[in-house]
Amino acid sequence: QLQASGGGLVQAGGSLRLSCAASERTLNSYVMAWFRQAPGKEREFVAAIKWSGGSSSYANAVKGRFTISKDTAKNTVYLQMNSLKLEDTAAYYCAAGRGLITSVVSNPVKYDSWGQGTQVTVSS
Repeated sequence: QLQASGGGLVQAGGSLRLSCAASERTLNSYVMAWFRQAPGKEREFVAAIKWSGGSSSYANAVKGRFTISKDTAKNTVYLQMNSLKLEDTAAYYCAAGRGLITSVVSNPVKYDSWGQGTQVTVSS
């Protein structure tokens, strides 16, 4: 099970940090990711991190502004979001996928566990 938290209302240019706690005892074979979905739009990839090794990847829209990280001791993945823009407004979902290779980490159908969404609203 995945438990996401940390969403809220923030002004453009501000920052938020999302958290996703996993109940799995070991995540060594997993990729953890964040996706987002705005009203009327498809779910889109934001960022992913391989639990073993820590390599990460980002969508072009958030590269340089968002940072994905993990705390192994807490089985938690974070998404630090800086310089937020109006277009970042969406429900953010964390996901876990086992044994994913880099080329597929942006594909939501490859993930088999999802947390509940946490709403991020960026205001002008």
